[in-house]
Amino acid sequence: MTSPLEPVLAQPGLARSEAFVDLGAIRHNIRTLAAAAPTAQVMGVLKADAYGHGAVPAAHAALAGGAAWLGVAFPSEALALRAAGITAPLLAWLLTPGEDLTAPVAAGVDLGISSLALLESAIGAARTVGRDVRVHLEIDTGLSRGGATVAGWRALVSAAAAAAAEGVVHIAGIWSHFANADVPGDPSIDKQLDVFRAAVADAAAVGVRPDLLHIANSAAALTAPHAHFDLIRAGIATYGLSPSPAVGRAADLGLIPAMTLRTHVALAKRVPAGSGVSYGHRYRTDRETTLALIPLGYADGVPRSATNIGEVLVGGVRRRIAGTVCMDQFVLDVQDDDVAAGDEVLLFGPGTDGEPTADDWAIALDTIGYEIVTRIGGRTPRTYRPLDT
Repeated sequence: MTSPLEPVLAQPGLARSEAFVDLGAIRHNIRTLAAAAPTAQVMGVLKADAYGHGAVPAAHAALAGGAAWLGVAFPSEALALRAAGITAPLLAWLLTPGEDLTAPVAAGVDLGISSLALLESAIGAARTVGRDVRVHLEIDTGLSRGGATVAGWRALVSAAAAAAAEGVVHIAGIWSHFANADVPGDPSIDKQLDVFRAAVADAAAVGVRPDLLHIANSAAALTAPHAHFDLIRAGIATYGLSPSPAVGRAADLGLIPAMTLRTHVALAKRVPAGSGVSYGHRYRTDRETTLALIPLGYADGVPRSATNIGEVLVGGVRRRIAGTVCMDQFVLDVQDDDVAAGDEVLLFGPGTDGEPTADDWAIALDTIGYEIVTRIGGRTPRTYRPLDT
């Protein structure tokens, strides 16, 4: 059986497409983030199949880079990592009412807890399993998403303290999440930190002194050292993408994009001037030209909004998508250039060969790099450059 870390390399000229992931880049990025936060531990965030990169290989790469923790959204994601033999400290923070938590508790997965109801579910699972449950209590400091409100915080920490005294709960962390850390210096950052510190003090007043305090995401890890506390949660930066243009370009931050999305020209053909291209004829040729058919579409994660906007690299030249992005394909107008079926097409990558980066795509489409990489679909195989190359 092939190890998750062994390269699965397609034969040149035969692969329809692939998302090639450089595991060494992930390792490098974790090291870069660790250097940016030398007083804190690093959590490599692996939710959404490691932002589309493949959770198990990315986990090994993050741990090789020095990550002390791994993080996911859902308990099912955590259990998949445990089933793959990953034993590192692991936090799952998005729980739903009525969810059976016995398996993650039995697997030693830490749980993010933001309400009394979720705490009771975790305690019930711990009693069923016969071991304590490690929890990270979440305070909503201003994102207004997950976490206990300030008004409900004292009740949550008091209940957790009582369960800890009974030996059924271990309070491993207190945590929160920034709303606007991707705008360095935004006033909301320090306002949230004030609420966070007050919540920590309030917890201490009822005897809760967790192992870890954490609030910093990738953006705060790179730009807000006063927010590092004991642990930084490295999300998008783990994969070599910038949290936002305001934080800086990936290369300037010392990050290496880990994923390269590539395919091959499926068909090249000459068409006359005035030819309408793709659905709706949203592009029309202004001269006799060569059209190249590219076998990736919105079912593979190429945004339909890239119609007449997105750029790819073919034959050393960046070329804009011509016409509507379809479910399985899109078209390029390559004019009179020597482009033929089978030629390699780079949609995005590290940018070292002149190809766009995922951040370039995000800027062009008025979105974020997170969306570009996580939406690459399952029918595009992931292939890997192992850590030892």
